[in-house]
Amino acid sequence: MSDVMRQPRIEKIVVNIGVGEAGERLNKAQKVLNMVTKQKPVITTAKVTNRDLGVRHGMPIGCKVTIRGENANDFLKKALVIRDNRVANYSFDKEGNLSFGIPDYTDFEGMKYDPEIGIFGMDVNVVFMRPGFRVAKRRIMPRKLPKEHRMTRDEAISFMKERFKVEVVE
Repeated sequence: MSDVMRQPRIEKIVVNIGVGEAGERLNKAQKVLNMVTKQKPVITTAKVTNRDLGVRHGMPIGCKVTIRGENANDFLKKALVIRDNRVANYSFDKEGNLSFGIPDYTDFEGMKYDPEIGIFGMDVNVVFMRPGFRVAKRRIMPRKLPKEHRMTRDEAISFMKERFKVEVVE
């Protein structure tokens, strides 16, 4: 592709650990995210009240980290090694974003099991965009993007195959 504005890229990666409760487990989850991503995590709160689960609106239930730039590429390579460079076809949504889970933080290179922390899995969400998407997000004079400029599922799959040598499994 010769047009620079049509080149896909990774906008951001959001790594999330949902704990479901505040307290000690949430602190341990924050420690795990800090070790894995080397960034300070942000606490996520419940958006709705669910009495069956014992969750109230505004209650802290998890933590997340947003990774951008070159750090995002490095983290994605490490996360894909854990998955043996294989991603399921249903992991891509219609806008071309990718989501997959990692069952245990000790699968990352250099991480050792700590009995004080325990086992924590995490969700990895990758957002793909093209340059110029800021037009839709900016505060002054936002505009809609044409359909041709949006990422599709097939374009995201081909980008992952070319750039990260990922095998997409049916």
